[in-house]
Amino acid sequence: MTDFNDKQIHILQVAETLFAEHGFDGTSIRTISKEAKINIAMVSYYFGSKEKLLERLIFFRTNDLKLQLKNVSKTEVSPLEKIENFVDLYINKIDANRNLYQILHYEVSSQKRKIDLKAFTEIKKSNLETLKSIIEEGQNQNIFKKNIVIPLLTPTILGTYFHFHSNKSYFKEILNLKTEIDYNNYIKTELSTHIQQTIKSLLLNEGH
Repeated sequence: MTDFNDKQIHILQVAETLFAEHGFDGTSIRTISKEAKINIAMVSYYFGSKEKLLERLIFFRTNDLKLQLKNVSKTEVSPLEKIENFVDLYINKIDANRNLYQILHYEVSSQKRKIDLKAFTEIKKSNLETLKSIIEEGQNQNIFKKNIVIPLLTPTILGTYFHFHSNKSYFKEILNLKTEIDYNNYIKTELSTHIQQTIKSLLLNEGH
């Protein structure tokens, strides 16, 4: 199932909010149905179990990013601009769905329950292939270095973002980010630019 109707999307959005607030274990199907104002049987009909609901939520949020990244790779701009746009889109999308990625990180690392992440893994592989195609285009034009370990670029992007976000209070203090708006704007501008520069420094041949 790759398409969701309006009712399913509403349930997924409510579940995402509740998972972020109370954790996966602290949220029941009954609570989700009550908050979504939908019969509990309807939630079970659409998704089966709570674990299946989480699987569909992950797919719902990440599949959209996959399609947008593919569109970036097809644009008529230089490989360098494609990389900048790739990083910018990646950071903005992850930041917009940070609650889900926190839930996902916990579930993957703790392995407390069996959740089928096959669809999510396939999306990650697709995103890596998209990145690879952009880099190979740059290598063919002698813009990018040849000896790049492409699979390590994504953890470089995400690692920087998640370290920043997991130390939110610290960075708000030392960067004088007084409000939540200041913090969010900093991610979209300064942090995103820093990550772009980091990735470009890893890719660019001297002289470019």
